[in-house]
Amino acid sequence: MGPNPTDRAKPGGKESLLVEGEGGPLAVVLAGAKVPDAHLLADPLAATIVARPEPAPDLEQHLALDRGYDTPAGWEATVERDDEPHLPPPRAPRAAGSQCYPARRWVVERTLAGLHQCRGLLIRWEKKAQNSLGLIQVAGSLLWFRRWHRLAF
Repeated sequence: MGPNPTDRAKPGGKESLLVEGEGGPLAVVLAGAKVPDAHLLADPLAATIVARPEPAPDLEQHLALDRGYDTPAGWEATVERDDEPHLPPPRAPRAAGSQCYPARRWVVERTLAGLHQCRGLLIRWEKKAQNSLGLIQVAGSLLWFRRWHRLAF
């Protein structure tokens, strides 16, 4: 019997996470540990359950990515969905007085840290990827609830 495609992510795998600008999780995909990040970009973009709002004419929307996604597979995934990838420029010495843009990667890291506050997710005890993905989705909804509760009250 062949392998089940939902069980391909074994312990030691990685989570590919898509978050909005403030850090709210929008989509998560589990994969094996040796799958390159650029090959996983299309899966979280397709797994998004909330439609992206139409951009305002004076405000462009970008998909902020790491340098690891600057590959043909990463560009193909963003072009297929009509997203404008925003990649950090190559590192070069800065001139005195030049403007430095803040890093955006910390938003994803903060969301992952919030997800891993749940002890069941910190160390992955589940043998099936479906169970682990379900726990991550419950933890993501808990993050959204805490955020809404903090803003509403």
